[in-house]
Amino acid sequence: MTPSGDTPSGDTPPWTTVRSGRFSRFVQQAASDGRLIVQPRMGFGPVSRMRAGLEAVRAARCTTVGTITVDSYTRVNDHQSARQALHAGDDLNGFPLVTHGAETTRQMLFGLADDDFPVQVRHGSAIPDELFAALVAAGADATEGGPVSYCLPYSRVPLREAVASWARCCELLAGMDEPMHVESFGGCMLGQLCPPGMLVALTILEGLFFREHGLRDISLSYAQQTHPGQDLEALAALRSLAGEWLGDLNWHVVLYTYMGVFPRTPVGAFRILEESARLAVRSGTERLIVKTQAEAMRIPSIGENVAALEFAAAVAEDEASRAPVPPPSDTGILDEARLLITTTLQLGSDVGSALLEAFASGHLDVPFCLHRDNANRARARIDHRGQLVWSDTGALPLTGTYQDECTAQRLTARGLVDMLGYNERRFDREQLVGSPVRRLL
Repeated sequence: MTPSGDTPSGDTPPWTTVRSGRFSRFVQQAASDGRLIVQPRMGFGPVSRMRAGLEAVRAARCTTVGTITVDSYTRVNDHQSARQALHAGDDLNGFPLVTHGAETTRQMLFGLADDDFPVQVRHGSAIPDELFAALVAAGADATEGGPVSYCLPYSRVPLREAVASWARCCELLAGMDEPMHVESFGGCMLGQLCPPGMLVALTILEGLFFREHGLRDISLSYAQQTHPGQDLEALAALRSLAGEWLGDLNWHVVLYTYMGVFPRTPVGAFRILEESARLAVRSGTERLIVKTQAEAMRIPSIGENVAALEFAAAVAEDEASRAPVPPPSDTGILDEARLLITTTLQLGSDVGSALLEAFASGHLDVPFCLHRDNANRARARIDHRGQLVWSDTGALPLTGTYQDECTAQRLTARGLVDMLGYNERRFDREQLVGSPVRRLL
C-alpha cells in the first residue's frame, strides 16, 4: 500500500477533480473566500428544540454548518430506552434520530438544510449500521467517526466488529448518488494526553480506510492539545500527509477546541476557544468545532452555542488581519506520524486488517485508553515546555529519541490527574492582556 502520489503537497486539496457533496461544496466556497467555518456540537431530544437550535446556528453572524448530535442511547443502539425517554418527557443529551425516524428528521430539516446551510450528524457509535441507514434516508449531508476512533474511546465493542460495521457503513454511503461527507474522528482520540504524532497517524489511517471502502469526500480531524506551537506543527504534518496519502480524494481539515477537562470560569473558557480559533487560522484549517463557556458544568443552551460560534468567528477575523506567523518548528511529528502509518499498513493486506493487527500487537497504542483491544502500555506526559511527549513507547515502532529526558520519572495517579487539569489551570489563571475576550465578553 503506497501513498496516492496525486498531490505533492497538502496545501491544496484536489477540489476541482473529485465530485463533492453539498457539505464539501460549502466548505470549499468558504475556504476560497477566506472564511473559517465554525460549528457547534449541539443536540437536543425534542424535534422542535432541535430545529430551533439549527435555526439559531444558521442565523448566527458567522459562517456555520449545522450539527445534529445524537443521544447516548442511540449511540449504543438502545432505541427502546430512547423511545421510553421521549415518551416520559425526560431530557436526552442529543437527538434520537433512529427513534424519531428518517421521515420526521427529514421534515425537521425541510426548508432549513440547503446549499447555504448543510447539516452534519454527529454520533459516537461503534456499530452505526442502523443510524447510517436512518441518516441516509433523512437526507443528512455529512456524518463522522471511524472504526477506531468511535470504538476504542466510547465502547466495549470488539475492534474487529467495529471495523466490519464501519466497512458496511462506508460502502452504503459510497453507493449514494450525492456524495455524503464523512469526517474521521481519529485525530481526537480520548480528547487529551495522546501525542500529536499518533493523532495525525490515526486520522490518516481512518481516511485510508474510508477510501478503501469507496468514499471520496472526507475530512481529517485534530484536537487542540496543550501547546499551540506543537499543535501548529501537528496540523502542518496532517496537511502534508493528507496530500501524500489521500491526494486523490476531496478532503479538508477540521480542528476541535480542546476536548479535555475544560476551564471552569467563563474567561478561561473563552480564552481556550480564542486560542483554538487563532490556531485554525494560522494552520489554514477549514472548519472549527467550538465549545462553550458552559462545557465544564452542563449541556450548553442554544444561546451559549451561538455566542461561542460568533466569538470564535470574531477571533478568526482578527487573526486573519494580522501578519502571518512563522512556519512551525520541526520536532519530528511529521516523521513520527509517517512512520506509524507506513509500518501499520505493512501488517495487513488491507487497511482494516492492518489496524486490527496493529492494535493487537501494540504497534498502535493509545495512552490511557482502557478498551480491551488497546495494549495500554504506551504512556505520555506533558513536559516542562507544555508539550505532549511519549514517556513510555511500549511496543510502538519508535525509538528513545522520541522521549523527553524530563519524562523518565514514574507517572503516579496524582500526576495523571494533574496533567488532565493542565489546560483548565492554564486558562483559568491566564491574564487578559490584549485579548479579544476583554472586548467581546
